[in-house]
Amino acid sequence: MAFESVTLSLPQASLFRFPPNPNSGFVPPPPAGSTFFAPPVDIPDHVYNAVLDPKVPITIAAVYAVTAKALNAYNKSTGKKPWAISKTLAFRWFVIAHNVFLAVYSAWTWWGMFGTLRRTVISPLGPQGASGFVDSLCRINGPAGLGNAAFFNDETNSWQTYSPEAVLGADGVPSRFSAGRMWNEGLAFYGWLFYLSKFYEVFDTLIILAKGKLSSTLQTYHHAGAMMCMWAGIRYMSVPIWIFVFFNSFIHALMYTYYTVTAFNIRVPVFVKRSLTTMQITQFLVGASCAMVHSFISYTIPVITGSQTDAPRSAASAAANGSMVAATGGVLDTVKGTYARQSVSCITSSGETFAVWLNVFYLAPLTYLFVSFFIESYLRRSNANHSSKRDGNAGVAARRLSNNVQLAEKAGWEAAKNVEREVYGESNEEAIVSDKKANGRVLRSRK
Repeated sequence: MAFESVTLSLPQASLFRFPPNPNSGFVPPPPAGSTFFAPPVDIPDHVYNAVLDPKVPITIAAVYAVTAKALNAYNKSTGKKPWAISKTLAFRWFVIAHNVFLAVYSAWTWWGMFGTLRRTVISPLGPQGASGFVDSLCRINGPAGLGNAAFFNDETNSWQTYSPEAVLGADGVPSRFSAGRMWNEGLAFYGWLFYLSKFYEVFDTLIILAKGKLSSTLQTYHHAGAMMCMWAGIRYMSVPIWIFVFFNSFIHALMYTYYTVTAFNIRVPVFVKRSLTTMQITQFLVGASCAMVHSFISYTIPVITGSQTDAPRSAASAAANGSMVAATGGVLDTVKGTYARQSVSCITSSGETFAVWLNVFYLAPLTYLFVSFFIESYLRRSNANHSSKRDGNAGVAARRLSNNVQLAEKAGWEAAKNVEREVYGESNEEAIVSDKKANGRVLRSRK
């Protein structure tokens, strides 16, 4: 029996509430030594929970923003003179160690998340079809299998499931030991650590400031916003947060590897730098779009009609009734006796919705900036092209089309480069190169 229907529809207005429902809590990762995914180390539950207190990211983001603003003012007052510490060999090796650490850590996170996705994401070409594929992406708690997941229902203010299995514990929350879905298979572990890494990444800004440069407002916004977005995604176990963890760790692994290589004076082809810059900006545009789409996706699952009620089971009803029942508010089409087709939404709680749209609004200024730079660059190049000599042969149309493609490509690259400069400021690579040039001038003057 195939359940192939995946549709787009408007999300429920009740999911857009602030503050979001505080009861849609999170589940700590399984302990090390589990029979399926085994985290390399145990994270004590009280530590895992404490760091996800909203006061933690808010406080750190506020302190970071105020500090960056104050140090900008200091650098302006000194005429952007590099700090004394930035001219030392210890500082240069700290920058290198910083890049190596983030490159290795990011690659480790990406590889861990790759394994998570490989174990949990179902092929749309498999027997469960498109619905099975979407279900494996939209439901990150509970055992594997179409319709077997656990989800938080804002309407009933409780965790619920359609599965006949023991998905929910006596405390009414999903089991930490269910295998086959993203949260227990690695996202809870790697995502939490990736959230913490956003606090460490502020050293990028401190390195720039120590060189006497200024940290742009957009760069401060970028780092502070990343802290809050990762917090919301992990705190509310929001489905699309895997996109941020998986793709951002991949980009960072490449980016910081590039910085490390250039720090050792190894020449890297220009197209590598260009590709990295384009990928950095692409993740903003594609990531926001993919996250937003989750709020509009619905898909069908098989359910077993129960004899008592047509509602999803909470922990209490699961103990009392072992049969599967259909969800409330849906339209049932009886299929082959006890089975029915039920449409369910990808996003079911206000907490998930809050995390999704916080990420979307966070990326909106970056997207706007890219589009603005692209239009400006494209129009400037287009005007310069039109002022050049006109073609007068039969191939003019083809050449104009080719020229337009080239103009768009160059405009996109220039826009990406401008956004990167605004977001990241002077790169670590440039800081190291400037160190080398400064040290070379000092050596020559001594000679």
